[in-house]
Amino acid sequence: MASHPPLDRILRLKAVLETTGLSRSTLYRKIQAGTFPPQIRIATRCTGWRESAIAAWQRNPIFYSVDDV
Repeated sequence: MASHPPLDRILRLKAVLETTGLSRSTLYRKIQAGTFPPQIRIATRCTGWRESAIAAWQRNPIFYSVDDV
């Protein structure tokens, strides 16, 4: 039986803020600086973050760079 890779869930803003402990303004400032994963568009007026990208940031938040991914 083939094993499937774990699903990469999409997290909304509230979940990302709760998970990271960042404030909304700090989160968006880090996205602008390239030190936090950017959001992805889910629908016309809806964005979220890949859970795997948030996990990568959490493994090394001080030295994380979007260029490293």
